Formats: sequence, C-alpha cells, structure tokens
Amino acid sequence: MLRISGLKLQIPHGEDALLQAITKKAKGKKTRSYRIVRRSIDARKKPTLFYIYSIDASFDNEKKILQGKGSQWTKVEEKPYHFPVTYKENDGKTSRPVIVGAGPAGLFATLMLARAGWKPILLERGDCVEVRTEKVEELFAGGKLDTESNVQFGEGGAGTFSDGKLNTLVKDKFGRNHFVLQEFVKHGAPEAILYDAKPHIGTDVLKDVVISIRQEILSLGGVVHFRTKMTDIIKNKNNVTGIVCEKEGDRFEIPCEALILALGHSARDSFTTLYERGIHMTPKAFAIGVRVEHPAQMINESMYGEGYPEELSAASYKLTHQCKNGRGIYSFCMCPGGYVVNSSSEEGRLCVNGMSYSGRDGKNSNTALITTVTPEDFPSDHPLAGMEFQRKYEEAAFALKQGKIPVQLYKDFKENVPSTQLGEIEPQIKGQWDFANLWDCLPDYVCESLLEGMEAFGHTIRGYDREDTIFAGVETRTSSPVRMDRDDGYQCNLEGVFPCGEGAGYAGGITSAAMDGIKVAEAVAMYLLKERR
Repeated sequence: MLRISGLKLQIPHGEDALLQAITKKAKGKKTRSYRIVRRSIDARKKPTLFYIYSIDASFDNEKKILQGKGSQWTKVEEKPYHFPVTYKENDGKTSRPVIVGAGPAGLFATLMLARAGWKPILLERGDCVEVRTEKVEELFAGGKLDTESNVQFGEGGAGTFSDGKLNTLVKDKFGRNHFVLQEFVKHGAPEAILYDAKPHIGTDVLKDVVISIRQEILSLGGVVHFRTKMTDIIKNKNNVTGIVCEKEGDRFEIPCEALILALGHSARDSFTTLYERGIHMTPKAFAIGVRVEHPAQMINESMYGEGYPEELSAASYKLTHQCKNGRGIYSFCMCPGGYVVNSSSEEGRLCVNGMSYSGRDGKNSNTALITTVTPEDFPSDHPLAGMEFQRKYEEAAFALKQGKIPVQLYKDFKENVPSTQLGEIEPQIKGQWDFANLWDCLPDYVCESLLEGMEAFGHTIRGYDREDTIFAGVETRTSSPVRMDRDDGYQCNLEGVFPCGEGAGYAGGITSAAMDGIKVAEAVAMYLLKERR
C-alpha cells in the first residue's frame, strides 16, 4: 500500500476525477484499490474551492512506482489497534469491573472490557437514550427539568446533544483515535468521519450509534443499569470493595475490585461525595461566556465565497483574540447550521450549549464565545470552588427570566441594556427564551472580553459584529471544573478506583473521552489479572 498527500481537486468532482488524479500521480499505473485517508477544504482561492486529499492506494509492482523518477508516493503499513489484555473465563475469584457513567469514556471502557470477556457492569444515572430524548424534548417544549435525565445526564453523555464533533488534538501513536472512529462507523456513523479533517456525526445519528454500542455490550454478557446512581464508595483501608447505588428509591450495594469513574463534567453531587470520601482532586481551569448566533448563509459566504457548491455542508470556523485586560476570548464547540439548547441539570440554575443534526441544515450557525477562568478567579482554594463558581452564574441566569434562556442582541449588549425586539436574525433555540441583559449573569471581565472580541472577529468574518447578532447565556459547562488525581496506572489514591474521561479532567470531547476510556480499560484489565495471580 502506498500513500500520497496533497492531491488537489476542484469542488465539485466525481470519483472518476479522483481515480484519474491517482493514476496521473502513479505515472499512468491504475490502482487496484484505494481509500481516502484525509480530506480537507482549501478555500484560499474562494469562491473556487478545492478538496485536498491524502490517499492510500495499492498497485501492481509498487516497488517500481517508488523507484520512479520524482515519485511522490511513500510506503505505508497499517498498524491497527488491539486491546492488549483478554480474559475469557471468570472463576469467581474476581468480581466484575464496574463503570459509572455511560458517556463516551464509560461506553468505550465497558465495550472493551466486554469484548475481552470481563462481563462489566455499567451504571448510568440517567435514562437510555430513547427515553432521555423524550425527556429532553419535553424540557425544550417548556416542560419540567428531570435532574437525572437531561442534556447533561443519560446514555451517551453530554456529547449526545451537541454537534457530535469527533476531531481531537490528542497525540496518538497507538491507533486508538482511528479505532474509535472505526467503531463509530461500525455502529452506524457515516464512513466520511474516517477521513474528513473535521469529522462530525450530529445528534440524530449519534443516538443510533450509542444504542448499537449498548446492544453489543449486552450481547457479550455486560450489564447496563439506567436510572442507577452511585451514592457512595465502600472501602477496606485503602482498597475499594464496592459501591452503594440508588435506583427508583431503593438502595443496594455492588461489590467490585475495580471501579471506573467515567463521570460527566456536570456530576457535581458525585464530585462532592468523592471528595468527602477522600478522593484527591484539584480545581481546574475552564471557560465561560455566551452562545452567539449568526445566519448560516452569512458564515458560509464568508468562509466559502458567494456561489459556493451546494454539496458543502454549513461552514465552521475557529476564532481567538487576546484582550487588553490580559484574558483571551475564543470560539468553542462551533455548531454549523445548529441550535442553541437549554442544557441545565440542576433546579434553579440555567446554562446553554450548542447542538447540530447530521445535516447541519439549520438557519443559523452558533458558537460559544468564552473566556478562560482559573482557580485564581474562584471564590476560594477549595478543590470544588470552580463548581461553585459555575453555580453562581447559572443561578443568576435562571433568576433573570425564571428559567427561560436569557437572550440579548449585540447592539444592546454593547449598551448594557436589555433587548426588547429582534433584528433580522431569528433565534434557533431549543428551549424557552426571553429578552434580558446578559451583563447581569456574567462577570464584568467576561463581558468586556466579549465586546473586544466581537469587534476583532468582525475584521475576520464579514458581518460577525452585526448589531442584530444574538447572544444567549450562560455557557458554563465547557469542561470539568475539577481534576481527579491519578497515577501512571490510571488509579487515584484509593486503590482499584480509576478516574476516567472528561468529568475526571482527562478529556475534552467525544473522541478524546472515548480514547481515555480505552486506556483506562486496558489498565483495569491488567490490574484485575495481576490481582488474580
């Protein structure tokens, strides 16, 4: 198999054009088979746009192609990921590993352990994704918040109601990244995520993927409990021996020698319990701000040029600016053709997030514009102080309009007054909303950063700082406010307990969380085998 990079074709084009380009680069030799390794968009000459490809292809007599004058091909060998530890038979000496949390980290940890024969037990405080979706839609329609099953909690984790981005900056020499993407495809995601430079699934497809992963876990002897919340840890000196759970008002214990804590970044009550039980953790920086909505057509034309090919989905962007106050302002979790959603999980507190469907065909595109806050900004040096910092501004946002999402036009934000009417942009919001003044639910330094950032970003994307740009707040759950300490074996200070994923402070999105779940599953399998000896 040979690889060539930098293969450039104008958009749109068909497969015949791609095959011709491969043949030309191979000095007239036709490929037996090929696959796209990577595809990105080159918009430097917009409105004329190009796809830039990296291609793996097989040929007869590949050695001759490599030795040809001016050859641009290189030899490649696939090194697929393999889970390193397998155990097919339980003789009763070792209890089944328990995983708390069915987000990407917990799902992939459970899946890998199930495939290796360990018959793991997965606990999720929220509902299965089918029921969870109904609960979320009820909240969007003005119904009551279910504090155990919402945009934050439930099967699939917070990423299930997001844009479903799968790109990650995590360096990966073991192939876990590509393995995660392959698993998503195996369970129903489009094959394009294997090679697109900015892969995404969309909340509608991601739900089906999550269901398929759960079904495989069950088929392998794993157990999945929904509406089941871990309320305490049982230990013997410095070893975990089990956990206490609550389901539908009943309390019961599950024995375990290996416990994976794949909590989400919003599991605040669980963080408190773990801290009280002596689990070491430290406060962690995160970011807060607002969701900003623009017409998708405006963003598309700015990024692609007027008259761009219809086959392209809504355009994405990434913006950053260093402010005069010493803080940065940047875009985060950009949702092309997406929606702003009510992502609250606690009574009397409100926060928002962004979500896109697989088609990314909504009227608006939105992003979080956020400013980093550090432990120096928190009210104390307590490990959970960042959590209380989040709650303060979520409570203020809720109080503004009794739980409706506070919305403000940029022109009114600049004047520090509540909005009273819309401009040309119609909000694309899942959840009830009302006009307010977002200065009343954000720190002044965040508002000042937003003002400076919007002006700067208007020089990058034409119309970005238009006066009827819609702000919605508050965005506070960008990442976990804590990090649970763990050693090189992925264990915390209580032996047998393995913090994992985004809530534990070791991931920053769907793919990185899934990768961390795989790494921790490897460590758990090796730990349990060691304990059996």
